[in-house]
Amino acid sequence: MEEDVMTNILIIGATGTVGSTTRRYFLDHSTDQLTLMARNTGRLGTLDATRERAVTGSVTDAAALQKALAGQDVVFAALSGDLKTMAQALVAGIDQADVKRLLFITSMGIYNEIPASLGGGNLASNPVLQTYRDAADVISASDLNYTTIRPGWFDNGDDTDYQVTKKGEAFGGHDVSVQSIADLVLRLAHDDTFGARDSLGINRR
Repeated sequence: MEEDVMTNILIIGATGTVGSTTRRYFLDHSTDQLTLMARNTGRLGTLDATRERAVTGSVTDAAALQKALAGQDVVFAALSGDLKTMAQALVAGIDQADVKRLLFITSMGIYNEIPASLGGGNLASNPVLQTYRDAADVISASDLNYTTIRPGWFDNGDDTDYQVTKKGEAFGGHDVSVQSIADLVLRLAHDDTFGARDSLGINRR
């Protein structure tokens, strides 16, 4: 897909830090049509009626999810909570809706890829990451054209100077701006061969 082709994007978790920044980034840097799914859509503020629509509900509510998935090209999920259950609901729903592309936020460290020189913080020593790993395993076992994204600790920097590492490569750094994550999501949404069926780490260069 070329940059100037309009894509239909569903952002799930659109009121969270990553979801809301990504929403704003797509509005500013693309002509894409956005569907914003959140449990409390009142927190979305004013919608751009020419480019945005909101769907209230949780990803585990099959009916709400199907309503949100209708006509989408790409799904971007930035969720928190029981991620394995959410990933299972998402994969099943996307299969049913016949959408092909899923972009899903997990966390650095789920593949024990953080080198000791960065201070570690891998799943082997940090069981908090297990829910992210479980979700990534559910998604990688699906038949979708997925990309799971493993950000470092994110901050509010306004830079988009970042590096991407693939699954199996050592992670490159601890921090990343949310703006950089949004930029990577935009690139992935517009190129369905980039990061296809892979997991990408992202950190500040």
